[in-house]
Amino acid sequence: MTPTNVIDHSLLIADCTSDGIKHLCAQAIEYGLVSVTVPPYYVKEASRLLSDTPTKVATVIGYPMGFSTIPAKVEEIKRAINDGVDELDVVVNLCAVMDNNWNYVKNDIDSTTRISHLRGKIIKIILDTSLLSAKQTQQLCTICNECEVDFVKTSVGSTTQLINTDTVQLLKNNLVSKIKIMATGKISSIDEIAQLIKAGANRIGGLVDLDVLQKQSA
Repeated sequence: MTPTNVIDHSLLIADCTSDGIKHLCAQAIEYGLVSVTVPPYYVKEASRLLSDTPTKVATVIGYPMGFSTIPAKVEEIKRAINDGVDELDVVVNLCAVMDNNWNYVKNDIDSTTRISHLRGKIIKIILDTSLLSAKQTQQLCTICNECEVDFVKTSVGSTTQLINTDTVQLLKNNLVSKIKIMATGKISSIDEIAQLIKAGANRIGGLVDLDVLQKQSA
């Protein structure tokens, strides 16, 4: 794998604009990135900009803490699909996790996975492992295995959050082989990407400086 074809490029800041989305998509085309992640508001525009390219369009559901009710998440997914999205990044309900309400958590993940798969779309479940114990992470992996999600993401991809290879390895050890892992956070070198892939990550996202990576690979 080359660094760029495992990278998801995201723009999820509160004050992002249409110009920012255009720049994001232009970079994705230039570097041959696997996907971009944009706010639901910009899904239609990103889908248009990338319509003739292999780059996929993803959006976030229940972002950033997963507090939305299950019906609200399902409706968010339906609208995003109608707007042309390829992949849905759904934040697990952290309140339910902290309350150990595992029946609710499973219903949340199962409902969002079913509607995504019924429409032929990829679903990624975002755990935000920095807020979870190892036991909670393992329980979430068990639920994701049972619900047959496509990806599990390590976090919402904070611009200051570093990605721990131990976390990727924990997910790798507790997920069935067909579920892929997306490591998200702050990336500053090709070596970091290589380490994460070695630990078990299939895709990398978050804050990635593409110009720096390009220089390092030259």
